[in-house]
Amino acid sequence: MMPVDDDATAAGTGRIVFVGAGPGAADLLTVRGVDVLRRAACVVHDTLVPAAVLALAASTAERRCVTSVPSPDIDPGTATGLLLVELARRGGLVVRLKGGDPTVFARLTEEIAPLRRAGIPFEIVPGVTAALAAAAAAAIPLTSRSSASSLTILTGHEADAKASAADFATIAALPGTLAVYMGVEQAPEWSRRLMEAGLAGDTPVTMVSRASWPDQRIGSTTLGRCADDIAGNGWQSPAVLIVEAGTVQTGCGPLAGRLVVVTRPAGQGEDVASRVRAAGGGCIAVPLVEIGPPESYAALDDGLRHAATYDWIVFSSVNGVQAFIERLRSLRLDARALGTARIAAIGPTTRLALEAAGLVVDLAPTAFRSEGLVEAFAGVAPGTRFLVVRADQSRGVLQRDLRDRGHHVDEVVAYRNRPVTSLDAATWASLDRGVHWVTVTSPSIARAARQVFGDRLFGWRTASLSPVTTAALRDVGIEPTVEAAEATAAALVEAIVAHESRAIAPARTVPPPRHSAER
Repeated sequence: MMPVDDDATAAGTGRIVFVGAGPGAADLLTVRGVDVLRRAACVVHDTLVPAAVLALAASTAERRCVTSVPSPDIDPGTATGLLLVELARRGGLVVRLKGGDPTVFARLTEEIAPLRRAGIPFEIVPGVTAALAAAAAAAIPLTSRSSASSLTILTGHEADAKASAADFATIAALPGTLAVYMGVEQAPEWSRRLMEAGLAGDTPVTMVSRASWPDQRIGSTTLGRCADDIAGNGWQSPAVLIVEAGTVQTGCGPLAGRLVVVTRPAGQGEDVASRVRAAGGGCIAVPLVEIGPPESYAALDDGLRHAATYDWIVFSSVNGVQAFIERLRSLRLDARALGTARIAAIGPTTRLALEAAGLVVDLAPTAFRSEGLVEAFAGVAPGTRFLVVRADQSRGVLQRDLRDRGHHVDEVVAYRNRPVTSLDAATWASLDRGVHWVTVTSPSIARAARQVFGDRLFGWRTASLSPVTTAALRDVGIEPTVEAAEATAAALVEAIVAHESRAIAPARTVPPPRHSAER
């Protein structure tokens, strides 16, 4: 339907705009979708629409959450359509925010019918549907001139009103790619029927759970194994399963044909992954550490309430910045609580996180590690008061030096950093496709990589973010292939590209004694 003019509300009847919320990430909404959302008087949304997307709406907008759970009395889509009629009659702009694209498996027919009967004007703003987001996340093409001339989208659920089930024989015979939505719970059924219709059990299947969300998971399996892999490894909905897409593909560029493992915590590896993809490589996200809240917020809260009494507040990571700002807001405080305290950041990424939060950084050393801050504070007069915001695990280099120089130093733990100790079978299957590089961006990730990957690391090239990370890798017997010139995602990927351009064989080391991997 054509866009509805704002003047449509002049007669007292509001208007409805269906907006595709995309797969999850807020920056995947269309420009028009964001514009409409910001002007909405009321937002009617699905339960799976994340808070970050809802936050794009005005704070004054009414928010209504609706369910898709079937009711014995009324179809949930019809119920939502009747609600939209009621809200439109109150006047104003009402946004119906639907996950993915409103026209794909979204009960749009049922929701529109009451609007048409009531004569309520509406518009549809498309969104990124799950199959496209999943394919982009896994770096696989959905169509190919040589092997996949069609794309079929199938739902794993069968609507009660359908007269007959899907024609699996026709679907199996199509020379193309099959994307299965809502297929987690019904995987035993649809996979069995596809094999009965003629697809081989070793047909490749790519599983993408919660595409674009911070806890996105990507795995490889086969049609014959996918039901067991889903059940055995706890794959969550929403998920898309892409059948006959083959293995992860890579593009053109210096990293074409190279598969890179990004090991940063969930939701924090995109700065590396996007640069790898831009260079033509493929990525697998395998978070090796988990970020969580501290055991107690008491010390952090006390530091926040007395922040104005310090001369310097020092941040050693982006995670520390995020935890500090979130806790500041939870206490109903803002930047005024910091008084005249100056702010120091360990490096450019931490600095950007602080500036994004509206804070001016007074000091960011050129050496992106604690030793750089030690040098920067060398000339500060004794007796200066420092508040150091850190993780529960810290080398303590800066704190010890400041105390030795006669400064007052308080430390507050803003978050916990816990190693991942095991991977599920689907992740291992993805790694078994042939890894070329693994990125290691902190000492804790270095130790976790040795523990989780074991001797596989000796067959992969290793890219280290910093001298501190390199030292940690060497402690567990791994000599990195490259080290970034500076501790940034850009420099890390540049180091990988430079190595590939020289076509030097990966460095090898002798595996250390077993106890070294168990530190």
